Amino acid sequence: MSVQPIEPNPPDTYARTSDNRLAVQTTIDGFGLPAPGMVVRPEAVHITLANPDDLGQWMYALGGTVRRGIELYGASLWTLHTETPARPGGAVRILVHVPVVSGEAVLAELRSAVSL
Repeated sequence: MSVQPIEPNPPDTYARTSDNRLAVQTTIDGFGLPAPGMVVRPEAVHITLANPDDLGQWMYALGGTVRRGIELYGASLWTLHTETPARPGGAVRILVHVPVVSGEAVLAELRSAVSL
């Protein structure tokens, strides 16, 4: 008699992606958050915004940390790292991105939440 190792099934990325989309869309609808662009991945959902004030709405609703990218050509990308509220199956990681032009007025609460 020989023993063969049992290999686990590969992760079902389609199911994970679909579950992430549903969880984040439910969060968007529940909080009335702006989300003009959404890119869903198995590890996280990326939301793209056009207005820094919209990023403030996301921060007020879900909390999280804002990180600012390096400035290129007079603008930088600000990203809120947050997640859906607790749910069965675990929270889904959400990255909310918005370009901010240098010198543009940004909410003080948002600016104070930025870490480089």
